[in-house]
Amino acid sequence: MSRSNHENMTPGERRAALSMAGIYAVRMLGLFMILPVFSLYASGLDGVTPFLIGLAIGVYGLTQAIFQIPLGMLSDRIGRKPVIVGGLLIFALGSVVAALSDNIYAIIFGRALQGAGAVASAVMALAADLTREEHRTKVMAVIGMSIGLSFALAMVLGPVLNRHIGVPGIFWLTAVLALFAIGITLFAVPTVLQHLHRDTEMVPDSLDSVLHDSQLLRLDWGIFSLHMVLTANFVVLPLVLADQLSSDHHWMVYLPVFILSFVAMLPFIIVAEKYRKMKTVFLGAIGIMVFAELGLLMGQDSLMLMALSLWLFFTAFNLLEASLPSLVAKMAPPDRKGTAMGIYSSSQFLGIFIGGVLGGFVFERWHADGVFFSGVVVLALWLSFAYSMKRPRYLASYVLNVGEVAPGQADHLARQITDIKGVAEVVLIPEEQTAYLKVDARILDEDLLNEFSVNRA
Repeated sequence: MSRSNHENMTPGERRAALSMAGIYAVRMLGLFMILPVFSLYASGLDGVTPFLIGLAIGVYGLTQAIFQIPLGMLSDRIGRKPVIVGGLLIFALGSVVAALSDNIYAIIFGRALQGAGAVASAVMALAADLTREEHRTKVMAVIGMSIGLSFALAMVLGPVLNRHIGVPGIFWLTAVLALFAIGITLFAVPTVLQHLHRDTEMVPDSLDSVLHDSQLLRLDWGIFSLHMVLTANFVVLPLVLADQLSSDHHWMVYLPVFILSFVAMLPFIIVAEKYRKMKTVFLGAIGIMVFAELGLLMGQDSLMLMALSLWLFFTAFNLLEASLPSLVAKMAPPDRKGTAMGIYSSSQFLGIFIGGVLGGFVFERWHADGVFFSGVVVLALWLSFAYSMKRPRYLASYVLNVGEVAPGQADHLARQITDIKGVAEVVLIPEEQTAYLKVDARILDEDLLNEFSVNRA
């Protein structure tokens, strides 16, 4: 295989990347569209309380956190597609239950079912099965971008669709999107042999060491805090905005906020990666979120100040949402990246659950002021924890399929690979015929490295 062909994804790999991103995105789109409209809708239900509203918003995070790792491991045993299809059917069932419900308790049950259809780990594993090791990072990046875009789109579509079909209609649409994702899984995604991929999957033997890594735990606390504050905010934001602007027009706030926030974050991502200022940019983004949350606290009577605060909030949010997985990848040992990412994802979903519950509880007692003030406190605590984080090494993950390794030759082969310019760490797993590397992409001699790959010509 020539160098150019080795660097480019095949049509099959591009198709896999897009189809996996599509499955992930349509599912997340259905979950996110509820955020900007649910509090307004649920306030009119009999017997509802702010706490129950928060629980309904966040409960899917609890079941997602509980089931995502077990379902990922189940996909290793019975296959990726059965788990993905089964999970999407459960998600669709939960959407139907919520659509048919006329009381908050049934909606909470439906949202819990939505989260129980936790297919994230199985989707990531299938994406790894469908791509060569050297292109896996690109595929994961495509999936990550699809999640970000689905969130932004949902914030705009939610209020627009609510005007025409209402929240029950959004739940019905979510069920349809789940069925569409099943169609993608069955008809657009090829079936391949599955393997263990330590860079994308949870490995139980690595769990203890990852849970005792203080640097990774700081990042887990970070994504937990980020989504806890986001979810708590959305318990009250629709109600606060409704005092200034008709709920049918909330999209007029969210649309410019998200467009401008994506534009504003790009220079900071470039500075963080190109000029290796990741920690500085990271801490600055958390600080901006504290400032933005203060703006939401003090600006509830001004639509302009609310919009400005939301722009700052989501500029920093999007920057942190992009930076945190990159930091996990940089700091995790090369053969434990998948385990580290699994714990990180579980922390994110637990943050969603706690954010919903905390937001509802605080709102019930101290109104919107209490929710926004709680956000300030949580973000300030995160900033203090993140300040002691080590500066990340600017190393990328790289996976090499080395083929069969003769008994007793693994150490020698690992030393040969380590001697290549730009290779910082090597963990070779002979039984998996795979080497997991940390490399400095700026100086890596990729031609020489690829001489050790069975994927070479």
